[in-house]
Amino acid sequence: RLLQHVESGNLITVTHQDHRFEVKGQLAELDLQLAKGVLAEPVARNTLPAIAWAAHEVFKRDPEAMVGVFPSDHAIGDNEAFLAAWDAAESAAAQGYLTLIGLNPTEPATGYGYIQPGLALGGSGKVRKVIRFVEKPDVDRARQFVADGFLWNGGMFVFRACDFMGLLKQLQPEIYQSIVEMASPLAIESYQALPSLSMDYGIAEKAENVAVVPAEMGWSDLGNWDSIYQHQPKDASGNLLQGDVLMMDTRDSLLWTNHGLLATLGVANLAVIQTADATLICDRNRTEDIKQLVAQVQKSHPHLTETHLTVHRPWGAYTVLEEGPNFKIKRITVNPGANLSMQIHHHRSEHWVVVSGTARITNGEREVILQENESTYIPKLHRHRLENPIDIPLQIIEVQCGDYVGEDDIVRLEDTYGRCE
Repeated sequence: RLLQHVESGNLITVTHQDHRFEVKGQLAELDLQLAKGVLAEPVARNTLPAIAWAAHEVFKRDPEAMVGVFPSDHAIGDNEAFLAAWDAAESAAAQGYLTLIGLNPTEPATGYGYIQPGLALGGSGKVRKVIRFVEKPDVDRARQFVADGFLWNGGMFVFRACDFMGLLKQLQPEIYQSIVEMASPLAIESYQALPSLSMDYGIAEKAENVAVVPAEMGWSDLGNWDSIYQHQPKDASGNLLQGDVLMMDTRDSLLWTNHGLLATLGVANLAVIQTADATLICDRNRTEDIKQLVAQVQKSHPHLTETHLTVHRPWGAYTVLEEGPNFKIKRITVNPGANLSMQIHHHRSEHWVVVSGTARITNGEREVILQENESTYIPKLHRHRLENPIDIPLQIIEVQCGDYVGEDDIVRLEDTYGRCE
């Protein structure tokens, strides 16, 4: 959607460091140039620090550059209307306005912030002055906002890089100073010290020259499971199905599994999400409240909200199949032509079995080629490396044994991806 208006070399994607390799891989499938524009936050600090980091990178290239900020998890049904709104927002931004694209509401939703538009700027009426921002309201206030012509705030901004940096310096001088002085690559300590602030609260609600472009473009932020349900095809009983699902007497439900069979009987209007980590069951109309549930899970089972069984790496990915005292079993997928670092472990040995593909393995001073159903053993303290020398993915099963099998028991000696300490 953005590439219809921006060259791939000018598109920056900000994500968390845990997702950088997956994001880079998906972007590279569209255009290799896109993968070079990924900025990976070492810690999450809300939208303002993320936008400030990216905007400063643009500012260093061209202070007068026009910048658009767009969340990645939006569905937009009418691209032409989106591009027209973007053009109108750029016209206002060229006059020094911090400009938002506001969405004409289709219902009194309580999950979005609202914008009250004021007088038109210029003769066309496409751009309006912003009177105020309102945080997520209750349903009665939301109904009143819709009746009064308020807009949904979709978190889409357009501005000149120099204007934004000026606002940042004026309104959030500490963030401004930290971003300007921050070393490249981004220093973890410096970024951790930044306050957690949203773009709305930190800049937009405090600035004077703020405008909004009202737009109607079939928008949804896909911010909860019910949004996904609304935007996907359903069967004759109103069910959205994903994965291995068996159902009887079930209607108007979202049934989603990527781990095993999911079976339902005599239910309606549910969201059931089954993964290898956990299972969620809730009323489909309550999916906006999941954040409250996740907060409880963070207290009782913090590892479930901080780590995943499948972890993406620059060379591919691994999935933890089982783990217990003194052992861990993984499925490792290595992309064609990719390789892991040359490394050693102090506390564990490893057994590798090739499931599919071809593996080139360095084990101590030896280098071997293993095919499907062949294996090798790597004692602890042995330098070793796994490579995929051919053009199809390599899959192996790795069994780790030792008194400690944590991910930090890795000493990288050489690394294609610059991860050696």
